Amino acid sequence: MRLGHQQRPAQQQEHPPDSEAQMKPPLQADDLKYQGSGKLLNKVALISGGNSGLGRAVAIAFAKEGADIAIVYLDDHENIAQTRQMVEEEGRTCLSLFGDVANETFCQQAVQQTIDRFGKLDVLVNNATEQHPQESRENISTQELETPLDTNICAMFYMTNAALPYLKEGSTIINTTSVSAYKGNEQSLDYSSTKGAIMTFTRSLSQSLEDKGIRVNGVAPGPLWTLLVPSNLPSAEVHDFGNQLSRGDTGNPEDIVPSFVFLASDESSYMAGQVVFTRSLPV
Repeated sequence: MRLGHQQRPAQQQEHPPDSEAQMKPPLQADDLKYQGSGKLLNKVALISGGNSGLGRAVAIAFAKEGADIAIVYLDDHENIAQTRQMVEEEGRTCLSLFGDVANETFCQQAVQQTIDRFGKLDVLVNNATEQHPQESRENISTQELETPLDTNICAMFYMTNAALPYLKEGSTIINTTSVSAYKGNEQSLDYSSTKGAIMTFTRSLSQSLEDKGIRVNGVAPGPLWTLLVPSNLPSAEVHDFGNQLSRGDTGNPEDIVPSFVFLASDESSYMAGQVVFTRSLPV
């Protein structure tokens, strides 16, 4: 159910936030009107950052389309339990994998555990992300720079390298970038830079895997109502967050998932090296 043009009340959560349940209005991850049609029947998808927000919505939609799901998550045990339950309610299996995608060894272990459980891997969704708006745009510390680099872009290399031995012709990789890769973000120089790198990574990787029949694409969401908003922005900015889009409302994760389903399915068999914009601001 869409939130329409509701404004978000002033609020702020600590980072990392405790639960999506604390958000007002509550986060929408499951589109109750969405009816699967077997687009991903019996496929296996590994989703990093799949415990909440956009990743959770993608996991649920994939399950509705018939896929079994492996989810990589970090420090969010309450949300992963809820996500696993929602996937299983669709009659599919959900494997939860706790660890940090910025650690290459863990990425290798996560892929191996997915193979051990399901025997194959068809879809890799690189969705884990870090965003910490900086008060000072000019003096970003080394640590502040390295954290989003490690999580947002280095982790994609690690997860992809670990998955490639098991991907075959017809397999797909989907990378989550952002509209900020094109239009920039004055409060998130580090974050926007990593999202730009993901764009290039997606297109370059697509070219390198073309002869193997493995398709690589990306999704670039505009502003989304997720835990990143109340955990990173001052309460007044959260209140006004919905005004970033011309129609006066932000997007919900459920609005974005059809793009992921499309790119993961055979319906997009002729798409490679492309980035789908979803509810984005004019560049």
